Amino acid sequence: MSDTPTLVVIGGGPRGTGVIERIAANAASLYGDLPLDIHLVDPYPPGGGRIWRQDQSPLLWMNSMAEDVTMFTDDTVQLDGPVSPGPALHTWAEDVREGRTVTSADPAVLEEIRGLGGQSFPSRRLQSAYLRWVYEQAVAALPPGITVHEHTGHALRVSGPREGRQHVRIQGRAEPLVADLVVLTVGHLDAEPDAEQRELSAFAARHGLVHLPPDFTADTDLSAVPEGEAVLVRGFGLAFIDLMVLLTEGRGGRYENGVYIPSGREPVLYVGSRRGVPYHSKIGYSWQGERPPLPRHFGADQVREILNGPGPVDYRRDLWPLIAKELGHAHYHRLFTAHRERTTVDLGDFEEKYAVAEPGSPELAALVASAVPDPADRLDLEALDRPLDGVRHASYDSLQDGLRAYITADLERRNDPAHSSDLAVFLGLLSAYGQLAGVGDIGTRWHGFFSYLASGPPGPRLRQLLALSRAGVVRFLGAGMTVESDEEQGVFRARSTTVPGSHTEARALVEARLPDPSLRRTRSPLLSALHGDGAAGTDTGLLRVDPSDSRILDLDGSPHPRRFALGPCTTARAGGAFTRPRTGGPAFRQNDTTARTALAFLRDLSCRDRLTA
Repeated sequence: MSDTPTLVVIGGGPRGTGVIERIAANAASLYGDLPLDIHLVDPYPPGGGRIWRQDQSPLLWMNSMAEDVTMFTDDTVQLDGPVSPGPALHTWAEDVREGRTVTSADPAVLEEIRGLGGQSFPSRRLQSAYLRWVYEQAVAALPPGITVHEHTGHALRVSGPREGRQHVRIQGRAEPLVADLVVLTVGHLDAEPDAEQRELSAFAARHGLVHLPPDFTADTDLSAVPEGEAVLVRGFGLAFIDLMVLLTEGRGGRYENGVYIPSGREPVLYVGSRRGVPYHSKIGYSWQGERPPLPRHFGADQVREILNGPGPVDYRRDLWPLIAKELGHAHYHRLFTAHRERTTVDLGDFEEKYAVAEPGSPELAALVASAVPDPADRLDLEALDRPLDGVRHASYDSLQDGLRAYITADLERRNDPAHSSDLAVFLGLLSAYGQLAGVGDIGTRWHGFFSYLASGPPGPRLRQLLALSRAGVVRFLGAGMTVESDEEQGVFRARSTTVPGSHTEARALVEARLPDPSLRRTRSPLLSALHGDGAAGTDTGLLRVDPSDSRILDLDGSPHPRRFALGPCTTARAGGAFTRPRTGGPAFRQNDTTARTALAFLRDLSCRDRLTA
């Protein structure tokens, strides 16, 4: 067994790459010229990992513009380590085009790079090439004494005493890796179906139907989805967009001048969800002018006061009112500074009164009404979150026209700088997510709201959705969608609150969403074993970590001295897959803190070993 200190990073995607980048940035000051072996474990190539791997359909896009994606820190990030600037995705692509940067991307990706602009929506394959380059730069920046060893395979188990070296067992490897520290950066996890999904699958098997449970759409075998037949789709978020693309263009259809030309191999997708509408379109313009000062009403002081209060934190009671007030502050600050003609009072006077008004109070509503005459300029978060509440249609045909009008209006607004307060709210959402990273598990409501409002599809995808709707390939079902199984008829049946008294039947059902996180039902033997060995989980299936440094918490609440975890399977989720430049991404701060904690631990360990040798 080597005496060289050893760190094992499980997960070679963007988060694992980010940890290595932060180790490289901090090594000179915290670790000197000491030796260190880093073992990176992932069944997929480093950089992109599973989700952003090169080997996937070129039809699948990112849902962010190229100028909104970076893997590098800047001076807006709150971190103890040094800032290490680097190119955002669109700048990197320009460097490749101009010959300043070399990439090993294949010819098809290089062709895409040649046409990429800042406001382009890149394919995931192109993002994979960028991530691979970032990984290679991070490894190259490590001091000579630090060596990275790559292992292709699934990590199956981490074992070992709390105060001793850990053993990481890898699929296909006879002997485990021996590690002084282990960092898990495993990303989203698969899960076994829950009771409802098992019942639906059993029903489908009895009657020769098709049922696809929640899954990563890019990894789902869609060959079972029948051509030309009705298919119920439950879920209207990003997983649906991927499904829509793969079952239309992926089956040979094409768009000509905004019209969809079918191949004849498409199913007819009947889509609904809890909200009944797609996620809001990505905003199609860049920020100009003064940014709202954030945080203002939901910052570190407010979070500290909530955490120090009596009893457990309740999201709706303790957090949401302050978040809503913060989003309102961002919205109105932008409205007053960029669209002054649509307000009636002085900004300073408004913000002074806004600051002391209770969240959600009649006084706050009256203040806004007196200062902002047009109701369309006021921020109504409840209406944004539930646009079909109270909306009823006499028929599904009527709903199609209504929802096409809704999507068209959303596209127009999200591409019109006259509504730049929407972009200010987006910045407010990012700020709030940064604060919530230290709160712990707050359930799924916030994450769903954030994704719906801030992490929706590219505008061109919604224009394609409109074309598919007009072509009859997609049919809208509405809000409050429920699915039942009819044993007598042998069909799935969907209903919604938007078209009361009506229903739609089909012999296929697709759940267009990711599996809910679950340590009990996870398909990851690694996470399952950790949970079985005493790692703490939450009621919503997340791995509990210490918000200060991301150490995994045991059942008694004590942090494990040699195990860390970062990313969406933990209670310190940072929001979004990637960070926009100059938005102080909390994921960068977490990566930096974990890397510095690990380096300090390994340095002290190395010094102790040398003294006792």
